[in-house]
Amino acid sequence: MARTIELADGVYRIATDNYRLNTGLILGLEKALVIDTGAGPRQATEIYDEVRRITRLPLIVVNTHAHFERFMGNDVFHAMGAEEIWAHPRTARAIEKYGEAQRLYVETLEPEMAHHSGPGTDIVVPDRLIASDHIEGVTFTPIDLGSRTATLMYFGAAHTDGDVLVGVEDVLFTGSVVEEGVDPAFSDAYPERWVETLRAVTELQRYRIYVPGNGEPVDRDYVVRMADTIEQAVHSIRSSALDANAEATTAAMFKLSFSPGATRILLDRLTKLDALSTDDPDDDQEINPVTSGFTGPITLGQPGS
Repeated sequence: MARTIELADGVYRIATDNYRLNTGLILGLEKALVIDTGAGPRQATEIYDEVRRITRLPLIVVNTHAHFERFMGNDVFHAMGAEEIWAHPRTARAIEKYGEAQRLYVETLEPEMAHHSGPGTDIVVPDRLIASDHIEGVTFTPIDLGSRTATLMYFGAAHTDGDVLVGVEDVLFTGSVVEEGVDPAFSDAYPERWVETLRAVTELQRYRIYVPGNGEPVDRDYVVRMADTIEQAVHSIRSSALDANAEATTAAMFKLSFSPGATRILLDRLTKLDALSTDDPDDDQEINPVTSGFTGPITLGQPGS
């Protein structure tokens, strides 16, 4: 059952049980913006019904990144008349290229989606891309909802390479750039740049409430602590890697703030990113992760890799 709280006038957090998903809803006078659509027709219908309990306005959708629980409900909203689906160019490209491969993740909770069986189970790729002269440039894209503007923001790679945040009034919907109640998911992440993105987010003084991709809303101090914790973990791992003692990295893992499993994923991700990077600061590998091998296993639909 969907659980909804109003965070500001006409700004809602809709929580659904599967994947502890948070969906955002922002009302204008002419349109409403829905942030993340769920993992398939079951969850998407639950979200859509809750949205329609609140408003009958025409809908616009934004997918915060290219993980299955954020976009696999797009077909339901598209069928119900959603006029536009927004995302970062990398997110749209990843959904188009790897969306089918991610069906395996939803076998238990969304079997129709997993087997592409029945209505609402197509992979619908975002058709509106946030403004960006350069794919790594910080961007602010206004969406006019009628006497209210929601702003789609991109600060750089973080949880994935295409994370979009959505701000309105004093509320910021962060997607999985901010997480509450669980360790950060590092499989597809760019940990050091994630820290930079979190620092940039906390410099936006207007926002008081941060809605994570999963879990309960948090404040600025929580986001600062999250940045500090990731930064300290990366520093500890890199310091251990420089130690001549071959067991140093393994020992250090259990001194971090994350679970051993999350720390292991972080270590593996840093190792992969380091292996793929080059010594040439002008090389374009890092700004073209899809073609350079930087795309992570969750996006690729390869959970065991």
